[in-house]
Amino acid sequence: MNLSIVTTADGSRSIYNAEVGENYHSKHGALQESKHVFLNAGLKHFLNNKPSNEVSILEVGFGTGLNFLLTADYCTTQKLNLHYTGIEAFPLSYDLITQTGYNEYVEPLIWSAFQDNYPRALQQRVAINDFVEVEVAHTELLHFEANKLFDVIYFDAFAAIHQPHMWNETAIGHTVKFLAPGGVFVTYAITGNLKRMLKSLGLMVEKAPGAPGKREMLRATKPLL
Repeated sequence: MNLSIVTTADGSRSIYNAEVGENYHSKHGALQESKHVFLNAGLKHFLNNKPSNEVSILEVGFGTGLNFLLTADYCTTQKLNLHYTGIEAFPLSYDLITQTGYNEYVEPLIWSAFQDNYPRALQQRVAINDFVEVEVAHTELLHFEANKLFDVIYFDAFAAIHQPHMWNETAIGHTVKFLAPGGVFVTYAITGNLKRMLKSLGLMVEKAPGAPGKREMLRATKPLL
């Protein structure tokens, strides 16, 4: 793949994929987007409504690992047990991961453990520390299967204009089937079509303020049984 490191508006780095024609994160700020959409509007929102000392997260589009790193750092600080699964059809190389500079945003021990374990995490579940474990399923979304449900789903695929197959009814339906009752699906995107699909799948859909550069984003909750 034709990939290059780019700097976004908040000073944090992302990766530009020339084949897709898009950055892995918002050009307005990779760090800001990840914190706002996934950590704050996703995980923290879930925990505010359903406090727990343990949480499981599924991420569609593991990419650079930024969402995971921020989540791992938060859960470690809060002493929450985090079980994290990423899906990534085209994992980035170890060299590119280490060039992101994300060591600036998390505790040094989390960054070093992530670096040390990233290649193994593509093959099996690994422990980052006493609170965090992660695995990255090297597969396409529709080929992913799991024998568990997840509390939070981070849906961070490339935009629909570039990868429409990731946002169609088949892909969204396959993703949502892994969401536990009471669980939260969160994404940076918001379209009428996506809202209708999620509602048809039985989720309660709401708009939330978007990250810098986007007015709104979407969050959906699966009703309790």
